[in-house]
Amino acid sequence: MLPAEITRFVVLLAIFASVFLLIQIVLRLTVERRAHSSAVNRRLKMIGTGASREDIVARLRKNDPLQFAQGNGLLGKFYLSFRRNLSVAAVPYTAPQVAIVMGVIFAALVLVIMIIAWRANYPISSGVIQLILVFAGAVAIGGPIMAISFLAERRRKRMQGQFPVALDIFVRALRSGHPIAGALELLTQEMEDPIGSEFGLVADEVSYGADLNDALSDMADRWDLEDIRMFVVCLSVQSETGGNLAEILDNLSKVIRDRASLFLKVRALSSEGRMTGWLLTALPVITFVALFLLNPKFYLDVAEDPIFYFGFPIIVVWFIIGVVIIRKMVNIRV
Repeated sequence: MLPAEITRFVVLLAIFASVFLLIQIVLRLTVERRAHSSAVNRRLKMIGTGASREDIVARLRKNDPLQFAQGNGLLGKFYLSFRRNLSVAAVPYTAPQVAIVMGVIFAALVLVIMIIAWRANYPISSGVIQLILVFAGAVAIGGPIMAISFLAERRRKRMQGQFPVALDIFVRALRSGHPIAGALELLTQEMEDPIGSEFGLVADEVSYGADLNDALSDMADRWDLEDIRMFVVCLSVQSETGGNLAEILDNLSKVIRDRASLFLKVRALSSEGRMTGWLLTALPVITFVALFLLNPKFYLDVAEDPIFYFGFPIIVVWFIIGVVIIRKMVNIRV
């Protein structure tokens, strides 16, 4: 091999080794940064940026359902459930702001579709108006509500999975000699979101003078979780009657894990029914929206039929009743 070829081979090998080492360093720094950022919950990040505790509490409890005076009837219950889902899903906007955005999108869709139908020589009759209102409602209201409910349910499941681990950390802290406040502070520093920030809110409320049991009970009501309510009951009973709190919470952790195991078995056995419920709920809405976008004449051509004036609202009402019944059938509590 010639000296020039040897030099070229060495140079290329050195370039390859340098690029390989540089990529390894960048990947390692990226992974370490992501691991560090995922290990720190949102509350600690806000504290690190210099935010005050009042501001942190206000931002993390933006859509707190406990701050809403529940009204009577289905509308009040629906608004309370909407606020709870926004809070659990960690949506950074208030319920009135989200409602205003959905209302603006709804009005814009109604106006645009009416203009398009009028330019296409379709008379703006009662049937066409019903069709346009239902389509705009499905896109501007139904879609966002379904998305928020999905995000809230996914985050609630993560909270349920984290809670037994948090109890184990709490028990170990008590057994190592920490007081309840110190064990609670340890959870706020070691646990990821959402449970880390939630226990941080509890710690902030206690530092402002609130009772620990009341603060934990509020957290259980915000998330609508029975596991946290059992935790509150254990703390209340122990504070009144005494006893080994670490042993009590250790037994509670085992009960919660057994309950979660039973719940997963029930979900596995009822998975077909739940999937059928999701399909029967989402598929008609998706089909209606997609078909209206792809072929609006399919609906607009029959919107002038007198039967459509009465038949279409009846179909919508029956669909809503069916969704409510399906949710009650597949909502199995363990």
